[in-house]
Amino acid sequence: MNDQIRPQPGILDIALYVGGKASVAGVSNIVKLSSNENPFGPSPKAKEAYQRSVHNLHRYPSTDHASLRTAIAEVHGLDASRVICGVGSDEIIHFLCQAYAGPKDEVVFTEHGFLMYRISAMAAGATPVEVPERDRTTDVDAILRACNRRTKLVFIANPNNPTGTMISAAEVDRLAQGLPPQAILVLDGAYAEYVDGFDAGLALIESRSNVIMTRTFSKIYGLGGLRIGWGYGPKEIIDVLNRIRGPFNLSNAQQEAAEAAVRDQDYITRCRNDNAKMRHWLAEALAELGVPSDTSMANFVLARFANGDEAEACDTYLQGHGLIVRRVTSYKLPHCLRITVGDESSCRRVAHAIAQFKGVK
Repeated sequence: MNDQIRPQPGILDIALYVGGKASVAGVSNIVKLSSNENPFGPSPKAKEAYQRSVHNLHRYPSTDHASLRTAIAEVHGLDASRVICGVGSDEIIHFLCQAYAGPKDEVVFTEHGFLMYRISAMAAGATPVEVPERDRTTDVDAILRACNRRTKLVFIANPNNPTGTMISAAEVDRLAQGLPPQAILVLDGAYAEYVDGFDAGLALIESRSNVIMTRTFSKIYGLGGLRIGWGYGPKEIIDVLNRIRGPFNLSNAQQEAAEAAVRDQDYITRCRNDNAKMRHWLAEALAELGVPSDTSMANFVLARFANGDEAEACDTYLQGHGLIVRRVTSYKLPHCLRITVGDESSCRRVAHAIAQFKGVK
């Protein structure tokens, strides 16, 4: 080993991100409810676009994503020149930390926030600052108390993952107004489409110069396997991010499938409605078993058990029955299991298995 070859300080302190499990050794007929995936997959129109793209595999993709950005802008009522596309919203988060945070800077996020906020901050050499939530919900006052002259970025997911909770537009506005002048508020809207009529902070972005949103095609659009995300914000910030974005970060297949997906809003409405129905059913079914959860606005419920031992035992029991959910100990919620809202059959199957685990007939 050459001890003279060393990574930048802090890189080896980053804990590796671990995604949701997809298999259990020795168990067949698996139902995966660990990664908040759309159980119905992508729009048929997105699948058709992806299949057509095979004829152009020898062609380099567009470097400016113009057609996809235009589609996103038309559907959401945005300025296409202020849309940036990335390899999942993760890449946009990484761009923000790379461009705006570094040594001696601080990046603020909540205690149960998405793990990539910490990872991307540390990768940029910045100091991650975790603030407490109130009853598993973003606490604006706690965030504002944590901010100072070193704060460069503040991340909140609304709705949040893994809690499913969200705060009002008025609270988000209060947060944006209260930040120090050098700080950017990043609104992570990975689950925004699951909230009917929600603009994910668009009005705030249009009225302020310190707010940007990130979005993804991995959740309700069912394109997690293709890794496509986007961001929207002030032109000055988007211009900075595009300067560090790789010119060919999205393939033709990614761009064409995403464009077809975003234009098929009828499909998204059906997925949203089905998710809301089964999310309510699952939360009620678990509550009747003595397993409460906060009101979720996303495509999962965060089931709370008596303690970490019970949560772990239930997880093991579910895996033995071919049901994979998500332990969230890494999110400082060891007594909880995050359960993706699947189709009706999957929801009934997981509720029945938890009833058996709890000894309820």
